[in-house]
Order: sequence, then C-alpha cells, then structure tokens
Amino acid sequence: MSIIYTPKGKALEYSNLAANLYKGCSHGCTYCYAPKATFTDYEKFISQEYIRPRPKVLEQLEKDAEKFAGSTEPILLSFTSDPYQPVEKTLKLTRHALLIFKRNGLKPQILTKAGKWAIERDVDLLSATDGIWAATLTSDSDQESLKWEPLAALPHDRIDALRFAKDSGLETWVSFEPVINPEAVLRLIDKTHSFVDLFKVGKLNHHPLEKEIDWAQFLHDVEKRLDKYGCKRYIKKDLEAYRSKIAA
Repeated sequence: MSIIYTPKGKALEYSNLAANLYKGCSHGCTYCYAPKATFTDYEKFISQEYIRPRPKVLEQLEKDAEKFAGSTEPILLSFTSDPYQPVEKTLKLTRHALLIFKRNGLKPQILTKAGKWAIERDVDLLSATDGIWAATLTSDSDQESLKWEPLAALPHDRIDALRFAKDSGLETWVSFEPVINPEAVLRLIDKTHSFVDLFKVGKLNHHPLEKEIDWAQFLHDVEKRLDKYGCKRYIKKDLEAYRSKIAA
C-alpha cells in the first residue's frame, strides 16, 4: 500500500498529497476523528501498546518518494496521527521520512500539536527542503487545552514552535479546526498573526457543542479579525456554508 496518497473529502482542503507514518496517537484529543476513520476503538488508538510505525512504512516511503521525485506539491504529515507525538522522540520515524524527502527533492508539510522541541530538532531538514510548519490551535487556555487535548503540547508551546519556524525561514500556517471556543480563536489570531502566513479556519463537527455555537457570527467575527491584520486565510467549506446567514 502506498504511503504517499491523495486525500479524499474534507482532507483534500488541507493538502493534495499526504502521508501517514504512525498507527495511533497518544495525544488523546477527545474530538479526534482518526479512530473512526481507521476503524479502531478510541481507547486502543491512544494506548501506548497500539502506537507504532505503519508496517514497512519507510521501505514503502522510499519507493513512493522515487515516483514523486522532484514534485513541488507539498506532502502533509499527517491526517490520521501526529508526526511528532511523544514516541517520535525515540523512534525518529518522522525525521527518517524527512531524510527520504530530502533525497528525492520533496517538500514536507508538517501539521502537528507538538511543541518547540519538534521544530528545533528537525529544522535543518525542513529548511533544506523548503518545508512548511503548521500547528493546530484550539485554545489559548492551558486548562481548556488539557480538557480537550490532554497529552498534546500546551498552546504557548505550539505558538513558540510556530514563531521559531518562521524565524528560521519556514512558511507557517495555523489550523483552527476544530473550533471549540470562538473567542479563543480571535485571541489566538491577535497573538500569532505576525509570524503565521496563512490561517485555515473550520468549525466543530459531530459533537454536541457544535449546536451551541453561532457559526454565522463566528465566520463574521473571524474574518473581521483577519482583515484587521491583513491575514491570508482559507475558510473551510463547512464554515463557508454559513456565509449566507451572516446578518446584513
């Protein structure tokens, strides 16, 4: 089975190519869609006993990279796991993948909830490949983050990673998806706009809290805040659907 692939559905709004290196993720995000997407029980998916590299992942990645050699299309790591979950500190699977990308002239695009340690360790390979660094941000509160993403890096650590990436010459973007606290998203734009090149904004889906948020008002407010700083943005289709409901 190929490791580099073309995503389908909503994932295609984030990247035309992607690669998933790990099975499972220990960040334990309570809203995670990946267990269902991979037909895996949630508790099993986040357990240390389950988390491992995909079978023969680097061997197959070598073959795929040769086929895509020289492509300028960014390859996102990753959709069904986090390329920099804690086990990466030991296994260095993502770093090995970045080396393969470098040898084949491929451009990695990292999407992670890891902190500054990850970009500090691998900035050499990302810089060498015109890599892209992106972080998912859901809150600016440690308490709220620990509730929804108990073992992911805290917000300030992810923000520090973005700043370090930008200072190192990398392109950066932020994923505001899922949106749990609309006011927190506005504050996060205030805090990060000077070192983030692009904001991708979605909503919350398949969760009871979704019905409690006025999505048309959020769309209005978030675009107003992005306009204030002249920020580039991509509004995901799920949120864009509420544009017609924005009060005149």
